[in-house]
Amino acid sequence: MASSSPGFRLWRTAFLTLRDETLTSPPPSALLTLLRRLFFSETHDALTVAAASLPTSEVTSDITLLVELASTTTQCDDAVEHLMQIIHLIHDVCCRVRLELNSFSWTVMLNFLELTMENVLGSANKKSNLSSTFRLKAMAEILEILRLIFKVYGRKCLLSETNHLTRLLIFIISSLHSELLSLHNENDAWYATDNGSAKPKCSRLRETEIMALSLLGDALSKIGASMSESLWNAVVEVLRKLMDFLASKNVIVDGIMSRFYTSLFHCLHLILSDPKGSLSAHVAGFVTTLQMFLTYGLPKRSSSASTAVESKNKGINSAYQNSENLESRKSERVPYRPPHLRRREGNNMSLPSAESTSDSESSRLSLFSSDSEHSDNDATTLDGDCYRSSKARLAAILCLQDLCIAEPKSITSLWTLLLPENDVLQPRKHQQTLMSCLLFDPIMKIRITSSSTLAAMLDGHSVIFLQLAEHRESIKRGSFTALSSSLGQILMQLHTGVLYLIKRESHDGLLVSLFKVLILLLSATPYARMPEDLLPNTIFSVHDWIKRDLDSKTEHIGLLATAVSCLGAALSKSPPSSQVLKKLDEDISRGAVSQHEMSAPFLLIELAELGIHPAITFESLQALKAISHNYPSIMTGFWGQIFAIAYGLLHSPVTPDFSRCNAGSWKGYSGKTSSPTSERCIAAAMKVIDECLRAASGFKGADDLLEFRLLDIQLMSNTTREKRVASAPSYELNISDSPNKYLTDYSSAVKQWSEVIQKHLPLALCHGAPMVRVAAFNCFAGLTSSVFSMLNDDMQEAIISSAVSAALGDEVPSIKSAACRAIGVLASFSRIVYNGSLLNKLIRAAEFNTHDSTVSVRITASWALANICDSLRYRAIELQLELSTDDTVGFEALSLIVETALQLTKDGDKIKSNAVRALGHISRFLSFNCYSTPIEVIMIPKESYHAAENLEFSTTNFCKENSSPVFTSNGSSSAKFGDPRWLERMVQAFLSCVTTGNVKVQWNVCHALSNLFLNNTLRLHDMHWASTVYSILLLLLRDSTNYKIRIHAAVALAVPSSRLDYGSSFSDVVQGLEQVLESLGSHHSVMPSSFKYKDNLEKQLNLTTLHVLGFVSLEDGPLLKDFLLKKAYFFEGWLKFLCSSLVESQDQRSSSMVDQSDEYAPYLPKKAMVHAALKSLYDIYKSNKHHDIAERFGQLIGKYF
Repeated sequence: MASSSPGFRLWRTAFLTLRDETLTSPPPSALLTLLRRLFFSETHDALTVAAASLPTSEVTSDITLLVELASTTTQCDDAVEHLMQIIHLIHDVCCRVRLELNSFSWTVMLNFLELTMENVLGSANKKSNLSSTFRLKAMAEILEILRLIFKVYGRKCLLSETNHLTRLLIFIISSLHSELLSLHNENDAWYATDNGSAKPKCSRLRETEIMALSLLGDALSKIGASMSESLWNAVVEVLRKLMDFLASKNVIVDGIMSRFYTSLFHCLHLILSDPKGSLSAHVAGFVTTLQMFLTYGLPKRSSSASTAVESKNKGINSAYQNSENLESRKSERVPYRPPHLRRREGNNMSLPSAESTSDSESSRLSLFSSDSEHSDNDATTLDGDCYRSSKARLAAILCLQDLCIAEPKSITSLWTLLLPENDVLQPRKHQQTLMSCLLFDPIMKIRITSSSTLAAMLDGHSVIFLQLAEHRESIKRGSFTALSSSLGQILMQLHTGVLYLIKRESHDGLLVSLFKVLILLLSATPYARMPEDLLPNTIFSVHDWIKRDLDSKTEHIGLLATAVSCLGAALSKSPPSSQVLKKLDEDISRGAVSQHEMSAPFLLIELAELGIHPAITFESLQALKAISHNYPSIMTGFWGQIFAIAYGLLHSPVTPDFSRCNAGSWKGYSGKTSSPTSERCIAAAMKVIDECLRAASGFKGADDLLEFRLLDIQLMSNTTREKRVASAPSYELNISDSPNKYLTDYSSAVKQWSEVIQKHLPLALCHGAPMVRVAAFNCFAGLTSSVFSMLNDDMQEAIISSAVSAALGDEVPSIKSAACRAIGVLASFSRIVYNGSLLNKLIRAAEFNTHDSTVSVRITASWALANICDSLRYRAIELQLELSTDDTVGFEALSLIVETALQLTKDGDKIKSNAVRALGHISRFLSFNCYSTPIEVIMIPKESYHAAENLEFSTTNFCKENSSPVFTSNGSSSAKFGDPRWLERMVQAFLSCVTTGNVKVQWNVCHALSNLFLNNTLRLHDMHWASTVYSILLLLLRDSTNYKIRIHAAVALAVPSSRLDYGSSFSDVVQGLEQVLESLGSHHSVMPSSFKYKDNLEKQLNLTTLHVLGFVSLEDGPLLKDFLLKKAYFFEGWLKFLCSSLVESQDQRSSSMVDQSDEYAPYLPKKAMVHAALKSLYDIYKSNKHHDIAERFGQLIGKYF
């Protein structure tokens, strides 16, 4: 019986005595004596055996009492030995009994262990003379105690209790690391034996560290996202110490060290995956250490090993030029052999000579086996991985992936360490990169993880960072390589490696990951700065893979969909490539001759027609949309197929979400099916239709091809700058001899629009899915005035009524927003603006949606309202519309626009910028002169239509009556000229917006002020706000970091047409312009996006300054004259430069023509402006008796004029 056991009685006697003796709370020294008497080493084994026979609750209670009392003795000088005995007793008891701890006993236990570590075993404790071996043993027992009690109580642990455990483990790990450093300082040779394995003493320490790190990993997993920042920082610091020590030593390949590395990296992964603070200070140290483990445990490669690709060409073409040789080598591969037979039969296998030495070939062999072959649960291990070193490699790569996600900006500086710059297909031991893992690691899971890490590196910030990259054909190896060149080489090697694997890989999971990497690589690579054949080779490599996959009848829907998505990403890359256009055209020509040569459009159309799975149909349509947008000339011959696909999809049944479709039911190819179709596919089909219609219609942007709103303001050049709009197809590329060349004949566009209006739009506009209706309304936004005017009246009425009805009646915000965008485009069409009733309908619809609760709707509604005002300004000013009186409707509409726009200036920045633009256009043509002849109605006589010969405002057959009212009045004086209060409120709104709005709002304010200054009925010199406005413009011109704002401010300052208009601010304007000219480029922090505008700013500033200096006269005050005298040398040098530039420009024009389509084409101010400025300054200097200065200016006039 257990009750008769001597140990049983010994246990209970000891603890009963302990309870009795401590009732009086003895001092620590007396308590320590009592503990020595009751729990001496000779009774240790008997007590341990007895604990296993006692009830668990009793043992738990007794152990809790023991540790609670022992905690008070940790400060005693002679307590070390006995505390170690108690630790040993608790350890042995925990090994035999599952202690039933509660929150109190858990806290007591951790407090005791923590005090023991701090006061007895800690590295800072100098009172004890314990040997290193003894301390290691004690810490190992403490860790074992923690492991055993956490195993039982861990699930019940509160967050605070787990945090306590974590801090204790951090202290233990730090102490163990100190022991390691102490051993290292004693003997440098202690670390490893001659064969590279750890020495026994180090092994024991590492085993203890493994236990501590494993416990730390469990604690961190339990805490999860609830970890505090202070605790997170403490863990990061201790892990950084361990990582830095590893970086200073050679890695050891054996079982213990492999487990240590894996445990360490697992803890690091848990910390990095959910950062609570900045890691920027640690990134370089972590990456340097982790990079050492990318090839950890892999066999050393012979220096004479054959390479993966035998080619002298190191570029991307190496993967294509040797395809025949590589395909023949693929046929020589041996069948798959199970792992347990590889070692036994390895020497007898008949392999090609290259395979016996090339890691690349052994890597390829592993692709034929499944991923489960190397799973963690397999009893057998891959050859050469008897220490499970692959787990350490995998954990290291996961940590790198975490760093790429947590600190994308910091990781970019280490790209050259993690990615290859040359010879990516050459397996080199010393070059440990992520690409070498992806290409040559024998474990499929590691290769997939490497691919995911590459994707993390290429995502996010790298898209901006990689715009620096450029490729140079020949780079001399030296001590310095420019960052741009290094990035260019890295991108080339990434393309080479990824495309090489895509062509030869057979593992579905890895292929999906590779295509995702390639998608990100496509988005990040600046192909305009890379070899011109890089993008075409990438496109057609993916294209060829899809064709092979279709021929092989594989059944992996997700893989095929990802590949098609990758092809779409490559085709949508902007700017479009002329080489891609050329190869697409050649492919189409070959495809017309041979059915085996299927071009990209043919292939995508076939995939869309087959209806294999909604995901594949959707991605195929997305890719077709990309071709239609970037290479519109290619798609002109495929309108019939696109039309039929979209029409068929509109008649198909719909499944709300194709991600929920059972992929298994879609496997195989059985031709066309009537399977359910996703609404996303229908919307995608309508978007392809939209792109084709835009290309056929000659659409070049909703803001119009010609920026007519600037023609009467901006004095920069006599040329009209073409504006590249992202929503417009790319017309720049063309093949002169291509049969698919884009045509400018709008008859085909009218035919296509007629077909779509008759068949597709009735179904799409009434479709149950909002995204389909949105796509249909977006088609209207791609219309042009020329095509619209050629449609019959019924179709025009259908377009207008559909947009207005949806804007007023639909409840879905996205549909109302799309309808408002269509209204904004339609409002610029002359046929609509000349019809007062139609225009009023558009105004009412746009105004109604400016009050919508959804921001996106208000943005597009305010944009439409601004476009309406822009068109009204153009008709009123540019076409010089005649005025008469007749109706009483228009003023209400005009008043509604003004009040709405004024209210919108208090909304968000995107809405505010449109409101300011609208007010600017209105202020241009309203009459603010109270003494003008009354005019109540604005009419457009039929005879004045011939003034609008611009393409966008062609008026052929527009009007069926002699005149058509646009605006009418209610008879009030404010209706005749514009309410005088509007002017004050507009200016106040401009000043408010320029101080509170963002960059776009500010330059729209400058543009609006330019329009206001151009109003001939406005007497600027009489306006009390004029000086404030000039001061604001000068402030923007001087201090803004955005060059577009500064350009528009300079333009606005050049608008007043007389000295009188500048009023009392004239002197300030002259001085401000000179100061900006003198300091241009010296002290302003230039935003990267502003670089391309710098030249234009300088040119506009020259023109504005010349314009203002031309008004300088002898009547100006002494302050201005003194300033001009002080700056005489500057003005002389500046004007001399302009004069010499005029001469050079005249010589150039006589020898060649300037490309007027170039946005940055050189231009010079008019000769008369320079002469007027010189003459004004000459008169000032001469009248003030500065004859020497006047003489120099006179010489300039005589020399150049």
